[in-house]
Amino acid sequence: MRRLPLLAAALALLLAGCVPTARSSTLFAMDTVMELTVYGPRERVDEAAELIHDAEGLLSVTAEGSDIALLNSAGEGEVHGETAALLARALEICALTDGALDITVYPLVRAWGFTTGEYRIPEDGEIEKLLEGVDYASVRLEDGAVTLPRGALLDLGAVAKGWTADLIAEGWREAGVKSGLINLGGNVMAVGSKPNGGDWVVGIRDPFSDGLVGAVSVRDAAVVTSGGYQRYFEEDGVRYCHIIDPQTGRPADSGLTSVTVIGAEGVLCDGLSTAVYVMGLDAAEELWRENAGFELALVTDEGEIYITEGLEDVFTPMDGYENTEIQVIRRG
Repeated sequence: MRRLPLLAAALALLLAGCVPTARSSTLFAMDTVMELTVYGPRERVDEAAELIHDAEGLLSVTAEGSDIALLNSAGEGEVHGETAALLARALEICALTDGALDITVYPLVRAWGFTTGEYRIPEDGEIEKLLEGVDYASVRLEDGAVTLPRGALLDLGAVAKGWTADLIAEGWREAGVKSGLINLGGNVMAVGSKPNGGDWVVGIRDPFSDGLVGAVSVRDAAVVTSGGYQRYFEEDGVRYCHIIDPQTGRPADSGLTSVTVIGAEGVLCDGLSTAVYVMGLDAAEELWRENAGFELALVTDEGEIYITEGLEDVFTPMDGYENTEIQVIRRG
């Protein structure tokens, strides 16, 4: 019996030795700081970083020679298979959201200065003219050949990071990785569980301060947040955010200040985070009730917190929100 403590200690050391080493890397791509952590061979991180740079080279709206830049310049052309696959999925998400996500809204994003940093408020006539070219449904994609409607410019920025995270996660899983975390500038993908078998805990930033409004416990899931606090400018005391409503051509003003989407597919969560921010609370509830595959955590302009029922047991309020009433959206 006296040997049991020694055996237990030896077993603990053995189990500790079985925990794989964390390999991490930080890089700047797609206009944001990204962090990759994998519990496995170093080459998994290196491969992921290379994939990110390759994706940026294909999808950047501003990089000369990218598929998107060439397409926007010519109005038509052949694209790589990866670009065509993402474009097809993006168009599906545009349709799912009835155009609340529209990948042809780029001319308006540029007009407001969000791609150049030269912020301004366009005249009404300019906005109306640019809106004539906003129509995702008129984009034609067939066997890798793309044709844009007159006046339209593509921007896949609302889905590119989610899609890239999906590709990295798929590659890691195929290589046998059981534990990893992909953070592409707040666009998080958890691969498997933590090395100790527990859930990953992903924080959701408080849109009104530097703290957290809450955190979600996940495994094998994406957690993507969009909000007006992330990029904006102010003029005459009015804040204008970078998320443009495709219907109005102006920064979205739906009553939501932060939208987090959680689900297995990163590209879907990425696209929906933008669309739901545009749609607002009521339309978001309807979208969620009519579709499966994702959950929502929403913060209104007044600081109210709404979560869908699938998050009821995994969402934890934090940093001053512990006593806030969490309103649960249910299907029934």
